[in-house]
Amino acid sequence: MTQLQAEIDVVIIGGGQAALSTAYFLNRKKISFVILDDQNQAGGAWQHTWQSLHLFSPNTWSSLSGWLMPKTAEVYPTRDEVIQYLAAYEQRYQFPIIRPVHVDHIESNGAYLDVYAGEKYWRARAVVSATGTWSQPYIPDYAGHENFQGIQLHSAHYINADSFKNKKVIVVGGGNSGAQILAEVSKVAKTIWVTPHPPQFLPDDVDGRVLFLRATERLKAQQEGRVIDQPIGGLGDIVMIDSVKEARGRGILKSRAPFVSFTTNAVIWSDGTSEEVDAVIWCTGFKASLNHLKSLNVVEPDNTVKVIGTHSLKVNNLWLVGYGEWVGTASATLIGGSRTAKATVDEIAAYLADL
Repeated sequence: MTQLQAEIDVVIIGGGQAALSTAYFLNRKKISFVILDDQNQAGGAWQHTWQSLHLFSPNTWSSLSGWLMPKTAEVYPTRDEVIQYLAAYEQRYQFPIIRPVHVDHIESNGAYLDVYAGEKYWRARAVVSATGTWSQPYIPDYAGHENFQGIQLHSAHYINADSFKNKKVIVVGGGNSGAQILAEVSKVAKTIWVTPHPPQFLPDDVDGRVLFLRATERLKAQQEGRVIDQPIGGLGDIVMIDSVKEARGRGILKSRAPFVSFTTNAVIWSDGTSEEVDAVIWCTGFKASLNHLKSLNVVEPDNTVKVIGTHSLKVNNLWLVGYGEWVGTASATLIGGSRTAKATVDEIAAYLADL
């Protein structure tokens, strides 16, 4: 028998940076809410990133609204420092968070949305989905991959290089995760870097702070109907943090075009030659984690939800934050997520006022 836990203005699904940004602005408007997080502790997806991960923005440009990230030991914060900051942020504002709670589906109930987690449910006037992407790692489909007997690991499950010592490892992916993991694994293993396109390296003096400012300028120009001339380079390009610079110095940052298939112990290149390898690390990105929304019939074939800004076009009391560019420029970053969260809460406040 299902049990109603609470009737409330807003349910936020997810407990990472996008959820906390949204909570901050709901708090300021004194809108009642609860956060349902399926993790056991604070930190969202950052808890599952590899141990040596560094952000590519300084701490002051890696903060949520209301409280700057405290000074970090290095210019670019580590994943542990991000987790500590998010945990402290929760405590600072005393957000109402219930964990672990895994939301499995949502049902529309007149003016309400009923948010279900097993036999428990919460009745909300509005829902913000902020479940991110980390639980939906994407691995491209290569012929014969199911027959490969070596290690296959997505970056979502990579911890450190220890298990790859003295092996031959292919790292697939031309973004920041691929470059950072390649830099680390190449110290203990023979590596091959595979990228679908030549990797784009940013100048040494360009980091996430600069990229965010550029993205903000582009957004403002689009809103005003202007076209601006900017240097080539975006949020997906490789930032030259210290570990990547060190790998460059060792001549490691040289990629080749993708292989075409697997055998049991090797990959086949496009020229027909084969090469034995022990492991493949897939740094190939993620898809949005939206299974809990499928019951509302809003998830499109491309695994997005049709939105204006962050507002669902099909369900008028549903918003989505933090999933990437399709819900707002730089919305999957710590600092960029705050901008879309503020706009979302402004819309929610107006919606609730009209009820």
